[in-house]
Amino acid sequence: MTEIIGHEAVPAAPTAAAPAAKRLWRRVLGRPAGALAVAWIALISIGAALATWIAPYGAVEQDLAASFSLPDGAHLLGTDQLGRDVLSRILFGGRVTLVAVVECVAVFVLVGVAVGLVAGYRGGRVDRFIMRCCDIVMAIPVVVTLLVVLAIFSRNETAAMTTFGFLASAGLVRVVRASTMSIRSDDYVQAAVVAGLTPVQVVRRHILPRVTAPVLIQAALLAGSALLVESGLNYLGLGVEPPQPSWGGLVTDASGAINQQPWLLVPSGLVIVLTALAFGIVGDVLRDAVSDRSDLAARSWRQMMTRVRPGSGTADTAPASTSSTPSVLTVSGLRVHAGDTDLVEGIDLQVAAGEIVGVVGESGCGKTMTVLALLRLLPPGVEMSAAAYSIDGDDVLSLSEREMATHRGTAIGYIPQEPVAGLDPAFTIGSQLGELVRHHTEVGRAAAAVRVRELLTMVRLPDPERVMRSYPHQLSGGMAQRVAIARSLAGNPRVLVADEPTTALDVTVQAEILDLLVDLRDRVGMAVIIVTHDWGVVSDVCDRAVVMYAGQTVEEGPVRDLVHHPRHPYTRALLDANPSSAGFRERLRAIPGAVPAPADRPVSCHFAARCTRRQDDCTSRPVLLTIGGHGTAHRCLHPEPIRENADVLAR
Repeated sequence: MTEIIGHEAVPAAPTAAAPAAKRLWRRVLGRPAGALAVAWIALISIGAALATWIAPYGAVEQDLAASFSLPDGAHLLGTDQLGRDVLSRILFGGRVTLVAVVECVAVFVLVGVAVGLVAGYRGGRVDRFIMRCCDIVMAIPVVVTLLVVLAIFSRNETAAMTTFGFLASAGLVRVVRASTMSIRSDDYVQAAVVAGLTPVQVVRRHILPRVTAPVLIQAALLAGSALLVESGLNYLGLGVEPPQPSWGGLVTDASGAINQQPWLLVPSGLVIVLTALAFGIVGDVLRDAVSDRSDLAARSWRQMMTRVRPGSGTADTAPASTSSTPSVLTVSGLRVHAGDTDLVEGIDLQVAAGEIVGVVGESGCGKTMTVLALLRLLPPGVEMSAAAYSIDGDDVLSLSEREMATHRGTAIGYIPQEPVAGLDPAFTIGSQLGELVRHHTEVGRAAAAVRVRELLTMVRLPDPERVMRSYPHQLSGGMAQRVAIARSLAGNPRVLVADEPTTALDVTVQAEILDLLVDLRDRVGMAVIIVTHDWGVVSDVCDRAVVMYAGQTVEEGPVRDLVHHPRHPYTRALLDANPSSAGFRERLRAIPGAVPAPADRPVSCHFAARCTRRQDDCTSRPVLLTIGGHGTAHRCLHPEPIRENADVLAR
């Protein structure tokens, strides 16, 4: 499931969308270009709306003795050929122009959203019919059509601008349709359908809030185009009847007097250019705020490597597990096997209090099996063994299944890869979290409800009371992930294991979930293990990383060391295959071959068949971990030389 905006609102409550929209506009206003553009649009709109009271002169008030005057104390922007105040005419003309823009955008949004939702949700023949109609509408020449409309409805700007909005809505239909088609297959939408909600309710509660951000972006961009079209029509004399002012008409007057007073073209032309530019900037900033490229996915590779959170491991700082800070979780020689076949071979892992460790590798490398072994929740037929395994001094291997059950949630918590799948659709969020709180703390229902509200507030969910009354199918992906985190914190665990906590979330929500995990680490001091495929996640939040391949640890160490100085060829290959490392229009460096199945793994180097540095001795004997400085280790007979990752830095 994906999420478009920052703090998610409960879909069942239309009023709850306010925090999400507020968060989005806060991102826009937090960028200087966005703040300036919004301020200009607000200023010019307020000026036009209050022109009757704030304009220094009337719209057609003349002073022939002051014709063609330059800006002075009496006329701040000068006067035209009839002595009419230019500033006053710009303010009154803004009413005509901006109302026309609003009419155009309103038709654009209403038609585009309604038709796009129907096409995307219904699909089938309805979708094909609507798409063919959109193709026809997009083939209609806009300028010719507007001229025909103005010929039929003489000087009727409303007819012209609504026609323009209708013709432009075909593009918005495609955007909304694509978003709706991707959302309708999400688990929580399917749960809403199964729960008996009508299609109208499903679309209104669960889909429409998710397409709001793309619609806002498209509307802002169209507003700039509509402004230019309206001004062009008035410039050609096809708009409002003179002497009623409009911005395009002011440009016409200025062009007619260009030889007598060139200054007239400056204020009238500048207000059109600045306003159109402001609409375009708002659209661009909205797009950036939604995708939030600076947060995670589109962060440049250089920024990703150089950004270091306070307390994170660097090449010059030993990780927490190698310092005087005692390890909360310690496991050595961890082996997971199905019969005689090893799935995970001899994993050693130490995590200190307040440390975040990332476990990285391709699918099939044993990451999930490792964390399930830590929880002692392996599938039937799969067993684990270890030389030692302790959490905060407690020997986990010696615990009975009943004793281990009491440790899950208190000693070690778990955030699943699919949070909604772990929520019972028959019970509310408050009921499920309250049950966990009562189980772990043995308090009454009232005290448990208070604790649940604290947990939901801790994970930054707006309106905890409403979330407590909500069912899982009423939660978006980001909200469900936050509930899953709150659930894992119900027993105050000392170690938190997160298995792909940002899978299928959009980049904005990914960044917020990761920031939330870091904030919880800082506030509670728990140890965190994150299983992920994404080096951006590792670089953003982790202190140390463990790279796994085919059931083995092939490299580990502080994140900065692994990114700048990877020793194992597999680590280097993963970094090169990361989308953020590729330059513009550059192919990703895919790793040839595939991870061998457990039964096909050689006794020698497991990566040898795919390694570009392979030599004869790589396939002749097992390869042991080589311990390096700063808490690093690698499993390679011919490691990469220690050097600055020059080709990455060049990007």
